[in-house]
Amino acid sequence: MTEIGFDDFLKVDIRVGVVTRAEPFPEARKPAIKLWVDFGAEIGEKKSSAQITRHYSPDTLVGRQVLAVVNFPPRQIGKVMSEVLVLGVPDSDGEVVLLRPDLDVPVGGRLY
Repeated sequence: MTEIGFDDFLKVDIRVGVVTRAEPFPEARKPAIKLWVDFGAEIGEKKSSAQITRHYSPDTLVGRQVLAVVNFPPRQIGKVMSEVLVLGVPDSDGEVVLLRPDLDVPVGGRLY
């Protein structure tokens, strides 16, 4: 693993957002869900796509707080322009489990 300095860490802007909308993404190569995440007034609502269908369905995601990297350049994922990277970690089967705060926190808060 390559070591990075604290200044490198500060370049990654990870924020709390709340999922406002979620839809199946059947056109994706692997099963995925399209997400709209609100990061508050400073950043606004951003779109993403996530391969999270093993543990989540669109109706269980709306209203959920998530953590996402908000300063990557947009990336085309099939027919969706993904504007943020929603963060997760693998479970014992390698399936994505979303990262979120333990308690409700203000939308748009930056990880530190």
